[in-house]
Amino acid sequence: MKKRNADSNRRGYLVKKAEPHLFMSPSYLLLLLFIAYPFLNVIRMSFLDYRLTRRVRPFIGIDNFRRILNDPDMGMILTNSLVFVFVTVGLQFLLGLILALALRKTFKGRAVYQGIVFIPWAFSNFIVGLTFRWLFNAEFGPINDLLLRFGFIAERLVFLGSPRLALYTVITALVWQGIPFFGIMILAALQSIPDEFYEAGALEGCTGVRGFFYITLPTIKATVIITLMLRLIWVFNNAELIFVMTGGGPANTSHTLASYMFTRAYSTLDFGFASAIGVFFMVILVSASAVFMGITRYTDLKSEG
Repeated sequence: MKKRNADSNRRGYLVKKAEPHLFMSPSYLLLLLFIAYPFLNVIRMSFLDYRLTRRVRPFIGIDNFRRILNDPDMGMILTNSLVFVFVTVGLQFLLGLILALALRKTFKGRAVYQGIVFIPWAFSNFIVGLTFRWLFNAEFGPINDLLLRFGFIAERLVFLGSPRLALYTVITALVWQGIPFFGIMILAALQSIPDEFYEAGALEGCTGVRGFFYITLPTIKATVIITLMLRLIWVFNNAELIFVMTGGGPANTSHTLASYMFTRAYSTLDFGFASAIGVFFMVILVSASAVFMGITRYTDLKSEG
């Protein structure tokens, strides 16, 4: 009798433990189909000479990864990727923080201004790319006209066709689009800070700039870390703006790893090499995220100690 009760209790315990997973099984299936399978398939293709123009796709080991190391443009593309990510995210964060601090103050028509400044985040990369390609057009773009009228330049600049300016023109468009993201997130964090914190700080003489660094910034630190990491990953993966505005040109000088990977996949149909770039890309992202979180954790432990 006791043995039967023990077996029944064990089965009931196992059913109870398994019940949430049974309800989650459709989600697990979708994750396997749309994340796990493509991920494993990309790794498989990176070891094959996988070209859509050929029926035979032989195993070639790490030759695709050797091609990455021997690619004469890879050094420039890696440098472009780092500049693209850190300049874009740095400016977005700085300007978004200033925007959030300004919108936190109470003034007439604040709701209207909030609605206006957050509009860029609603536009797709394709629309933003087309708009800025027109703005920076060398022949009829208004940016060149304004610079000429105010005497900043003597002749029209070919922003999108210059190896020196093309990447920074794309960065300008992406910075404009991404400022509202930081503005929204930081503004929400600022509004959650109790007024008592500032009142207590004022009694200790901690106001103005000191109040920002000793009260505001530590309080919103968690939000800042999460938004920075998310935005770093999103910008690193952004290829649409580059395709729409410059196509990676001239001579690959505005390509990043993400845009170069898609170009090799869909222009040359060399999916094996593109998959190897994707794996290389993933290793960089995972490593960068781990380092970022490690530094964050270290600074937290140091401040607690």
